[in-house]
Amino acid sequence: MKRYLPLAALLVSACATEPAQDLYAIETAPIPAAVETAPMVGKGDKADDPAVWVNLANPAASLVLGTNKDAGLYVYNLAGEELQFLDVGRVNNVDLRGDLAVASNDETNSVSWFTIDSTTNTVSHIGDTPTNKDEPYGICAGLVGNTYYAMPTYKDGVAQVWAVATDALSDGPELLAEIQVGQYGQLQLEGCVFDEANGQVFVGEEEHGVWKLDLNDWTAAPVSVDTIDARNGLVADVEGMDIWAGENGEGYLVVSSQAADRFVVYDLKAPHAPRGVFTVVESLDGAIDAVTHTDGLDVNSAPLPGFPNGIVVVQDDGNPESGVDQNFKLVDWTLIKIALGLE
Repeated sequence: MKRYLPLAALLVSACATEPAQDLYAIETAPIPAAVETAPMVGKGDKADDPAVWVNLANPAASLVLGTNKDAGLYVYNLAGEELQFLDVGRVNNVDLRGDLAVASNDETNSVSWFTIDSTTNTVSHIGDTPTNKDEPYGICAGLVGNTYYAMPTYKDGVAQVWAVATDALSDGPELLAEIQVGQYGQLQLEGCVFDEANGQVFVGEEEHGVWKLDLNDWTAAPVSVDTIDARNGLVADVEGMDIWAGENGEGYLVVSSQAADRFVVYDLKAPHAPRGVFTVVESLDGAIDAVTHTDGLDVNSAPLPGFPNGIVVVQDDGNPESGVDQNFKLVDWTLIKIALGLE
C-alpha cells in the first residue's frame, strides 16, 4: 500500500495500534478527533448512526442527528452539545437529503420521517411508513429531481426501495423494489449510501464486503466493489458508509471496518480503487478519546466552521470504555485528505 504523506507537527503525537492478525495488519493513517458529542450516558450499545445537516444560510448552525437504538433520535450542534431528543422508539440508522430525514425504526417496523426547520434549527417527527417487513436495520436516503428515495436494509440481505415526490409527501411513499443484495455468509446488510451524481447506490454486506446497485435500474444485479478477502482494509463487520462528494461526480466512498477500528477510502468512480485507510485517534490535547469499533458514520463535503473541506462524523463504541457512554466524534476531512494524498 502507498506511503502516507506526513501530517506536519500536529499529528506527530498520534499513533496507530494495529491488531496482530495478518488480516488486520495494514498501514493506517492516524487522524485526531476534533470534537465529540455529549455522551448517551450509561452502559450498553446505544449510539449507532449519525447524519449531518448543513444549514445553507448559516453553516455555523448546522446539526448532527444521531440515533440511540434503545430510545430515539438525538440532535447536536457542531460543538457536540445536545439540542434535542425525539422519543420515537428504537431507531437504528438515520440519513437525510435537504431538509428531510429518514430513520429505520425497528420498534415499529417502519421508516420514520423527519423535517428540519432551517429557521428554528429544530427537527420534527412527521410520521412513519410501515415497511411490512420485520426489523428495518440500516437506511439511506437519495434525491433525484423531486423524487426522494428511502432504502431500508435488512438482516436477510434484502434492500427495499421506497420513493415519494417531495411536493406530495402527504401521499406517502411507494415501494418500488425489493432487492436481494446479500449473497454470502450471513447475508446481513446495514450501511448504504446513494451516489446520485453517478447513478449508483453502495450497500455493505457485513460479513462479505461492499456492493453497488444501479440507481437507474433496480432490476440490475448487484456489482461487487470490494470484499474482505481482497484485504484492502475491510474486515467484518462492514458497517457505516458515506460519500465525500466533489465536482463532476468525483469524490470518495468511506466505509467503516468495524472490528479493526479503521476506515477504508475508495474512489467514488469505477473501478473504485482503494485510496487508503485511516483510524481516529485521541485529540491532540488528550481531552477526546480515540474511536473504537465504529458502527455508523456520515460524511459531508460542505465547508463548515472548523472543517474547511468538510466533515466526517463517526460513532464511538466506548467513551472511553467499550459499551460505556457512547457518542459521536467529529473529524476534519482536511487531515484525511493530507494523510491519504487525496485530491
